Amino acid sequence: MSAVPWFEILVGSYVLWVLAACASLLMSRRSPASTLAWMFAFIALPVVSGLYYMVFGPRRLQRRRRRYGIARERLAGHTDQAKATEIPKLAPDAAGLAAVARRLGQGDPTFASAVEIFDGGDQKMEALEKAIAAAQHHLHMEYYIWEPDKVGTHFRDLAAVAAGRGVKVRILCDAVGSPRVGDEFWKPLTDRGGEIAVFNRLHLSPASLNFANFRTHRKIAIADGDVGFLGGINIHDPESSTRSGKDAWRDAHARIDGEPVGRLQRTFLENWTYSGGKFNATGVELSRYFPPPARDRGGLPVQIIASGPDDENFPIHAFFLAAISTARERVWIETPYFIPDEPLESAMRIAELRGVDVQVIVPRQGDSRLVTAASNTYCESMRKAGVDIFEYGPPMLHAKMMVIDTTVALVGTANMDNRSFRLNFEVAAAFYDAGVIALLAKRFEDDRAVCKPFSARRRGDKLQAFLESVARLTSPVL
Repeated sequence: MSAVPWFEILVGSYVLWVLAACASLLMSRRSPASTLAWMFAFIALPVVSGLYYMVFGPRRLQRRRRRYGIARERLAGHTDQAKATEIPKLAPDAAGLAAVARRLGQGDPTFASAVEIFDGGDQKMEALEKAIAAAQHHLHMEYYIWEPDKVGTHFRDLAAVAAGRGVKVRILCDAVGSPRVGDEFWKPLTDRGGEIAVFNRLHLSPASLNFANFRTHRKIAIADGDVGFLGGINIHDPESSTRSGKDAWRDAHARIDGEPVGRLQRTFLENWTYSGGKFNATGVELSRYFPPPARDRGGLPVQIIASGPDDENFPIHAFFLAAISTARERVWIETPYFIPDEPLESAMRIAELRGVDVQVIVPRQGDSRLVTAASNTYCESMRKAGVDIFEYGPPMLHAKMMVIDTTVALVGTANMDNRSFRLNFEVAAAFYDAGVIALLAKRFEDDRAVCKPFSARRRGDKLQAFLESVARLTSPVL
């Protein structure tokens, strides 16, 4: 009886694996650099790269895009009648940027009756508490992180009280970002009629290995269709100085009143219906979710920009790129994850060469050591290119904001990394009002005043430099 040719079987399996994996990559038509990188990984490290691809790769993205498209089409029939009737007149530079977002399907800027910027979690949470208490018809909340800690329990109970008085409460949490809030946690709310949905639940199947992608990273809340919140602040203790003391994260969030909330409302309802939540309002009931514009038009021009892996135009990335590329005086950025792709890195370098004041504030130590290590390599290269890089903290900097000249300022949920631009659902508010822009510029200056230049860090540790370079290889999925 002949021996089993294990070596030939192993070699044959390896060759088949490489051919099948490379064929799959070629059919996905990703960027040449990305495709070649994955091919070399499959050839050199077939087992490790295969597992890594199962977790982080875009294998089921097209199918999920179709599912999300169906949810969006189903919602369109309910919401198309709620549209703005007057467009703010902007200065030429601002109008050009607004046109970029409009042509990417984000709609025109609309008038907010009021805008409030929050510097930290406690300010935002106090304002959100008041909005929940004042809600009369509905309360919608979508958060990447909702923890069953003191802050999370407090807001669950506030939502339960609102539901108890007849407010329609819908809460959407991400399955990966909020794994510890289950049915038992939500029972006080659901017992009073509140509805809970989980975005992209995890299932015991091979496909669920791809759990890291296609998440909702948004942090938004809408009350009665006229009050909206968005920014970086999640529902958990680290955002609150009352709960976490001096270790509370430094963050940024905005409250917007008025017409722009309609766009924010739609982004919530798209994810809600995709996740299996019900929404069938029409006619008069629909107008309670999308109130008509106030007769006394005017106010603060705001444009809501939403993006996700279902949209191959990647609107937030495109808007960032357009804003940096057209800046004339300043590009000021705060971000907890600074891992720009090549177009954004080039745009910042060229802006600096044009004489634009390009400054970036990052956390000295983020909430992920891997991300911080990768980010350090980009900070170092950008510093050498003349960009001013500053390190904030401790505590952790979690704000996601940008100021471009006196043209536009943004507050949102998106980090400056590939995951936010292409793999997660994100949202940002572009403010074109001079007063709001000045306020966010002052906020940036206040943060910069307590920072240290990135060059102040000792960079002579060769082992650290090597590990950071290894971490940089994971940039596309961070």
